[in-house]
Amino acid sequence: MIRIEQLKVPHPAGREAIIEKIEKALGASRGEALSYEIRKHSIDARKKPCLFHVYTVDVEVREEARILKQILKKKKGGHISYVEKSGGAAYSVTPCGKEPLRHRPVIIGTGPAGLFCGYELARMGYRPLILERGMDVDSRIKDVEEFWNGGPLKPESNVQFGEGGAGTFSDGKLSTLTKDRGGRNREVLRLFASHGAPKEILYESKPHIGTDILADVVKNIRRSIIQMGGEVRFHTKATDISTSVEDGIEGLTGLTVMDTVSGREYVINASIAVFAIGHSARDTFSMLEERRVHMEAKSFAVGVRAEHPQELIDRAQYGREAGADLPAAAYKLTANLESGRGVYTFCMCPGGYVVNASSEEGKIAVNGMSYSARDGRNANSAVIVTVSPEDYRAFGDGPLAGVAFQRELEAAAYREGRGSVPAQRFEDFRKNVPSVGGGSIVPQIKGGYAWGNVRSIFPDALAEALEEGILAFDKKIQGYAAGDTVITGAESRTSSPVRIPRDEDMESSIKGLYPCGEGAGYAGGITSSATDGLKVAEAVSRKYCPFDKDEAVLRNF
Repeated sequence: MIRIEQLKVPHPAGREAIIEKIEKALGASRGEALSYEIRKHSIDARKKPCLFHVYTVDVEVREEARILKQILKKKKGGHISYVEKSGGAAYSVTPCGKEPLRHRPVIIGTGPAGLFCGYELARMGYRPLILERGMDVDSRIKDVEEFWNGGPLKPESNVQFGEGGAGTFSDGKLSTLTKDRGGRNREVLRLFASHGAPKEILYESKPHIGTDILADVVKNIRRSIIQMGGEVRFHTKATDISTSVEDGIEGLTGLTVMDTVSGREYVINASIAVFAIGHSARDTFSMLEERRVHMEAKSFAVGVRAEHPQELIDRAQYGREAGADLPAAAYKLTANLESGRGVYTFCMCPGGYVVNASSEEGKIAVNGMSYSARDGRNANSAVIVTVSPEDYRAFGDGPLAGVAFQRELEAAAYREGRGSVPAQRFEDFRKNVPSVGGGSIVPQIKGGYAWGNVRSIFPDALAEALEEGILAFDKKIQGYAAGDTVITGAESRTSSPVRIPRDEDMESSIKGLYPCGEGAGYAGGITSSATDGLKVAEAVSRKYCPFDKDEAVLRNF
């Protein structure tokens, strides 16, 4: 198999155009390229409005040895190499642990970290028991849509809690900055694709699924876990842990859980529990603090959502409207301010919606969401500024001070929006006066909104940084800081305000308790959370042996 990198094809790039470029790059005759597989794809818009598609392709050709020799002889093969037909080493883990397990491993949470940890443990024969405080994804969607249409907030079934985690109601972006050591990132994409996600995620430079497709993908992964011997229990919340001390080491012995529908509590025997609880499980953080699990406050980011017409973003990125032949354009912007603070965009949703992502009564948090088509009239993105423990020192110096700071912002947003998402025109944000109505941009918000003064939600230093950042972004995308730009808040759940330290075996200060994913402070999105789930499954498999295939399923209670 011959790999060609940096294969540049003018837009629009159909199959024939790609084949022609392949044959030219290889110096091959017509028909010598038998087939090709796209490994990477991106759009190069640096010379807009002239656009190019840039590919990495694996090509099967006639007389492969002759063509490679010809390329090397002419010394023009800088972007051409030989690869195995598999396209690289596949992710592979074989359990090698020797210590027997008396009970099934328990996983708390069905976000990406919990699902992928559960999938891998089930594949290796560990028969995990997965607990989810929220509802299955179909019931959850009904609850969320009811809330967005003016119904009550359900504390255990909302945008934050339920099957799939917070990422289910997002753009489903699968980009990550984590290095792909051992092929974990690729394995995450492969598993998503094999469970119903578009195959394009395997090669697009900025892969995404969309919340409408992601719901079905999540269900399919759950079904695979069950088929491989795992079990999933919904509306089951971990409310306490039990431990014992042996040879001076405190270890996990059990979990107290509550059926959130009936209110019934019961105990699950467990010597292993993976806490993949997500960034919004504030009550669980409090319980772990009470049980003396070592935790630390960490830096995170807060800010607002900024909405613009998608056409504005398309013209800025492509030099033209996207039309039917190009995807809705995305952007990523950063600004370093004189104050020393950095402002940046996060979770940008082309053709998307701002969503009321609240999970607690009397508080408003916002997020962004796109469907797979990304065909909404507006683009939105979080515009956020990093805050450190020094910024929220007024809320204490304990590990949960950041949680208290988040809650204060969300309570202020609730008051400003009178129970709805507060919205403000950027012109009024700069003046620090409430907006009394919108301008040329009609907000796309899932859930009710009310015009007000979003700036008043934030401490002065953060509000000033957000204003300066948006003005700086206008130099990169003209019109970004237009007076009618819609600002909503509070974007407070960008990542966990807490880190639960873990040792080289990936266990916390209590042995058998494995912190995992974004909620534990080790990830920042769907893909990185999923890969962290794989890492924790690997750690378990290095220490413990799977159950015997012929052994009856062990019960935990």
